[in-house]
Formats: sequence, C-alpha cells, structure tokens
Amino acid sequence: MANLVAGKIGLVTGGGSGIGRAICQTLARNGASVVVVDVQKDGAQETVELLKKESPQGTFTSFVGDVSKREQVESLKDFFVQQFNGNPANFLVNSAGITRDGFLVKMNDQMFEDVINVNLKAIYMLNQTFAKLAIEKEKPASFVNLSSIVGKTGNIGQTNYAASKAGVIGFTKSAARELARYNIRVNSILPGFVKTPMTQKVPDKVLNAICQKIPIGRMGNPEEIAHVVTFLCSDLSSYVTGAQIEVTGGLDM
Repeated sequence: MANLVAGKIGLVTGGGSGIGRAICQTLARNGASVVVVDVQKDGAQETVELLKKESPQGTFTSFVGDVSKREQVESLKDFFVQQFNGNPANFLVNSAGITRDGFLVKMNDQMFEDVINVNLKAIYMLNQTFAKLAIEKEKPASFVNLSSIVGKTGNIGQTNYAASKAGVIGFTKSAARELARYNIRVNSILPGFVKTPMTQKVPDKVLNAICQKIPIGRMGNPEEIAHVVTFLCSDLSSYVTGAQIEVTGGLDM
C-alpha cells in the first residue's frame, strides 16, 4: 500500500491520539504531508514527532485548537495555507470526537450541545471552509468524515452521540451531492468498537460481551480504520463519493 497518497497535503482533526493518530501515521507512511489538529497540545506534538521519525520525507506540523469554534477553524485554514504556500488541502479527515454519555432522562443540555458541537458542527464548518478553498483554487479534494456504527443503530446512554453520528451520515451524503461538480469527494466511515483510549475505560466484561456479537470475533485496531481512510484519500477511490463504509468486523451489518 506504499505511496498511495504520495505528494498529497492535508489535515487530520483529533490527530493527537487513538484513531486520529493512526490515521496520521498511515497517511504519512503512504507519502502524505499532514497537519495534525487537536485540542490537546502535547498529544498533537507527540504525533508530529512520531511522523517525523517514521516518515522523514514529509512535512508535518501541529495546530492546537477547538474545531467546534468558527474563529479557530478560520485560524486553521490560514495556518494551513501559510504552511503549504497557498495550496488547498488535497484531503481533510474529520476524526475529532467526544462522548458525554448518560441516560436521556438524566442528560442536561450542555452534555447534548457539547457532543453535537464537536462531532457534527465542527464537521460542517471544516467541510465548508476547506471546500471553499479548494473551489477557489480549482483543485480536487477528498473529505472523510468519521461517523460511527452507533449513528446507524443507536445505543443506550448515547442519545447525544448517536444523534451526532447519524447527523454526520446525512451531512456527508448532502455535501457529496453538492460538491461533486467541483471534483470534491465526501465520504464517511462508520467504525465499530476499536481499541482506543476511549474504549479502554469500558469494563472487560462489557467488552467481551460486545466481541461475542462481532462476526470477526474481536475489536478493531485503529490502523484498520486508518487503512480505509487512506484509500478514500487516495486516487484509488476516485469514483467513490457519498459512501458510508462500515469498518466494524461485521457488527450490526
């Protein structure tokens, strides 16, 4: 799979840990230059150092900011343009996400709004901002928005999270229809249960019960999500847009 995205430039939100970091690493190993975006400065810088060590031929920088805030999305755009001499992003991967779990009858407005803002509103603003830049420069692009299998099935204790991830699917389909004329592809990935810092907090008994429902019989690895993202960012997926690709080991197929 070497050099699938050689010479391409782009950014990955949530790149400071977990699936986002794995995406950055896989893109870099395949020849891309990446801006690592995360709200956590230390995590973002750690990812950059890993990329420089593993893939010294690329250009890797970090941007620390909250992509659910309009002014910080605009600052990110300006930073990206400055880093790459005015060129637009060839790819945008929206991996940043949070949970604020709780039963519906106990959930407060802040828990709901926080999740919607990070998981959905940020994707709207980033897709919009970087689409405008690509259109202005008349350059093709590939945008990949991370949803979740929970956005398809729902989940107890996650009405806010499921709503945000279902919203990503609908947003992606609509954006794909609008942006295809500009040669901008927009796709979403629905990960299942993946080994990340987030899932490490789940009790083993619960994880074992989940794995029994997965036809492949195990949780996924972050790299297995990253490989699909890299395919979507590459020219191998040039006829793929508006797709929702489930990377779940067969869970809830």
